[in-house]
Amino acid sequence: MRITTVGLDADDTLWHNETIFRLTQDRFRALMAEVAEPAVLDERLAAVERRNLALYGYGVKGFTLSLIETAMELTGGDPPGRIIADILAAGREMLAHPVETLPGVDQALAELSQAWRLVLITKGDLLHQEQKLAASGLGDLFAAVEIVSEKDAATYERVFARHGAGAEQAAMCGNSIRSDILPALQAGAFAAHIPYPLTWAHEMADAPTGHPRFAELKSISELPGWVAGLS
Repeated sequence: MRITTVGLDADDTLWHNETIFRLTQDRFRALMAEVAEPAVLDERLAAVERRNLALYGYGVKGFTLSLIETAMELTGGDPPGRIIADILAAGREMLAHPVETLPGVDQALAELSQAWRLVLITKGDLLHQEQKLAASGLGDLFAAVEIVSEKDAATYERVFARHGAGAEQAAMCGNSIRSDILPALQAGAFAAHIPYPLTWAHEMADAPTGHPRFAELKSISELPGWVAGLS
């Protein structure tokens, strides 16, 4: 078996992302402290986010709208203007937040790009993901960029057929078991999980331990060696 294509997730695989969302949620708890207890607020926000994914998709803009909607629900539809203004300000700050790549990413991608076709496969807002990739300085290492609305088996089958010899000769790497690993394996690809310290509840799933095409890596620095070993 010869691997032709390596797919890589972006957020929390190449650069920090969930940490920024958690900090903004902490800020939201402080804004709403007089309205709801943190546990109640978190539960309501999670429900609103799940409901809105089909409408807004993934990313900062959808998250900001969900914060506003949560504030409206918990205040009976009449949140103070300062709360809405602060939520919008927090959203803008998230969009403008500097991109910080994770340790070992630059070297690992440079090494991978010498032997395999690299494809960035990420969910989220099109404009923001393009901006983050440009700011990361990693763009030239990728042969293609696929910003998708959802990651399922059909997505990986389509992407790896378009940018390689199909899923069976491809490997996917990412931090989310739910989005980066399980559907890639279902499509027939290899998949390497690189955990990030924080994981959004929506992205949690059980690891497919024992699957012959699955690997758990400690860091992205191990990825070039793992991919080389597949051949």
